[in-house]
Amino acid sequence: MKEKIEEIRKVAKEKIEEIQNLQELQDLKVKLLGKKSELSNLLKGLGTLSQEERPKVGSLVNEARNEIEQKIQSAEAILKEKAMAQKLEKEKIDITAPSTKITRGSKHPINRVIEEIQDIFVSMGYDVVEGPELETDEFCFERLNLPQGHPARDMQDSFYITEEYLLRTQTSAVQARTMIANEEKSPIRMICTGKTYRREDDATHSHQFNQVEGLVIDYKEKNTSLADLKGTLEVFMRKMLGPNTQLRFRPSYFPFTEPSYEVDVTCFKCGGKGCPLCKKTGWIELLGSGMVHPRVLEMNGYDPEKYSGFAFGTGIDRLAMFKYGITDMRYLYTNDVRFLSQFDRKDEN
Repeated sequence: MKEKIEEIRKVAKEKIEEIQNLQELQDLKVKLLGKKSELSNLLKGLGTLSQEERPKVGSLVNEARNEIEQKIQSAEAILKEKAMAQKLEKEKIDITAPSTKITRGSKHPINRVIEEIQDIFVSMGYDVVEGPELETDEFCFERLNLPQGHPARDMQDSFYITEEYLLRTQTSAVQARTMIANEEKSPIRMICTGKTYRREDDATHSHQFNQVEGLVIDYKEKNTSLADLKGTLEVFMRKMLGPNTQLRFRPSYFPFTEPSYEVDVTCFKCGGKGCPLCKKTGWIELLGSGMVHPRVLEMNGYDPEKYSGFAFGTGIDRLAMFKYGITDMRYLYTNDVRFLSQFDRKDEN
């Protein structure tokens, strides 16, 4: 029995010295000291020995096990040190080599335009208000005087989550929420910028886009009129698109304003002379606006006999396209650094 144990110790020592990596060492450890190893089998067979032999053989087996474990630990330490040295050599960085240029990001044109819009209107005394993108049918449509059956409520145009909730199709919902939240029914001068969602996707439309809505409500004796709306939009557009920008108001229809107007601006590309972009008209449709409908005032807690006001809205994505000369709205959502980085240069000029 003693000779067999010595043979196991000798073979174990030789095999441990031959090991070249940690995985091989782990496999050998299981083979030499695991439940099915020769040493374990010897311990299991102690019951067949006499009472005098059992303690002697057990002691020899334990000594052999301890010796093998120590050799394995020593070999493991050497192999780990060797592996670390190889890793450090392989991953060594030459600090004298030329560096790789890191591509720097830049502020997105949509964010640039939003910040500029907010700065313009804050300077005119407006509050910037926010609202939820997951909106109720009540605030998205009903409180804005959009009756059942109106095309804007069509399921093909809106992303409904349930029968009651949908992704807002317009930031106008925030106007209704602002009027309801104003319990004192004091005058309002606010804008809201944010994402809206519709079932559209082409060069000039996207299923997700950004809008800015403006709302002014004041006492009737202040005589808030179409002239105030026109002056506000002229300041807005000329600061955004250039001092020579001209506006043209065309009668239109929106359920939440009366009278309602589509507002065109002179083509940013040809300056109003006529080109393929503006279809030779010199004008590009950009805004919707009008005087707040008395029914909208009434539904949101304002007495139309005492208050009046105006509202307007436009797509921020289209405004960014006109401001920066972007030909396809989908470029705004590619996150291509080459496309985005050019706007730093545009703002510097």
